[in-house]
Amino acid sequence: MNLWRTTLVALSALGRTKARSLLTVLGVIIGVGAVIAMVSIGEGAKARVAAQFEAMGTSTLVVTSGASTAGGARGGAGSQPTLTWTDLDAIRALPEVGAAAPQLRGNGQLLADGSNWQAPITATTSAWFTVRAWAAARGELLSPADDAGARKVAVIGKTVATNLFGDDDPIGQTMRIDRTPFIVIGVLEAKGTSAMGQDSDDVVVIPARTFLSKVSGGNARFLSGQVIVMAASPDTAGAKLAIEELLRERHKRRAGEPDDVSVRDLSEIAKAQAASASTITSLLAGVALVSLLVGGIGIMNIMLVSVTERTREIGLRMAIGAKPHHVRRQFLIEAVVLSLAGGVLGIGFGFAAGEYMAASFGFPLLVRPDVVIMSVAVSAGVGVLFGFYPAHRASRLDPIVALRHE
Repeated sequence: MNLWRTTLVALSALGRTKARSLLTVLGVIIGVGAVIAMVSIGEGAKARVAAQFEAMGTSTLVVTSGASTAGGARGGAGSQPTLTWTDLDAIRALPEVGAAAPQLRGNGQLLADGSNWQAPITATTSAWFTVRAWAAARGELLSPADDAGARKVAVIGKTVATNLFGDDDPIGQTMRIDRTPFIVIGVLEAKGTSAMGQDSDDVVVIPARTFLSKVSGGNARFLSGQVIVMAASPDTAGAKLAIEELLRERHKRRAGEPDDVSVRDLSEIAKAQAASASTITSLLAGVALVSLLVGGIGIMNIMLVSVTERTREIGLRMAIGAKPHHVRRQFLIEAVVLSLAGGVLGIGFGFAAGEYMAASFGFPLLVRPDVVIMSVAVSAGVGVLFGFYPAHRASRLDPIVALRHE
């Protein structure tokens, strides 16, 4: 009996027990679906993190003042003011640095046209928009003259614009930050949620000198915030090393003495986040593969039961001329058909589960074709692996003993 004829006989045998066949492949459906859903969600999460870090600016370094220790009480990075405004000028002059800007943070109660809203305040210079790769959707950004003249102007994010001005055009309107009036000169393009889970569009950007003189009354020498830096080249390692050496020299740190500032590379953080997402994805895919193996064991058990139930049929076929390899091939084809059917149904289940989970977690769903092909190939392999023993057992039956089987 040729392969096509054997396949038709195998399909006919499976068709006689449709409900049992469907229940048999359930484990393979869940296994294949879980692999596709987990890997697709993981890829979507990695893409989301990469996009969020890219939105924060490429080749970006963050320089923060050191930690403090006083009377046994210890503070984290930034609690000890060590960065000065002249440090910022020196960092800007490094050839490895493309742009650098101060980043002073605070919160303010905003009032405008009968509406109020509390939002984070970022005080900086015009270079900040270059480092953050942030453009204006409407109006204009801060200029060097705005900071030099300590002008009371502000650029706001989309969230602030909506909550303060609704559908009105905010450009040219006045809003108060803690009773100080500012003219809105621009609205930033929307960036959505940051990698830290914060609303990037809930922000007000004002000139640093205006912030120090009109809002916070900050220290004239020390920079009570961070310096964000855009490296001159995509390779940020050189810029990071140059800044660390510059600040050690300026702050007169001796050999072996720890740095009094920290320089963080956002691209390294992004790589670490991507590596964590890949590890979690691999672990989840491994768990899903285990369920695929469990599905294969289920197929083997059902095939063994089928061999026992059809012993007389096998004996009759052998009595009229079927060879052992014909019987082995038929049962092996039945096992592979069950596994492949489970794999195909599992693809649909994986897509549906992935879409639901992606919508729940807010991640994009990125389905890799190689993962789909691999899942189906593994499901076929599971059929061959776990179907061989029942098929071999059926082919080894003695026709006379099989015909006497009750």
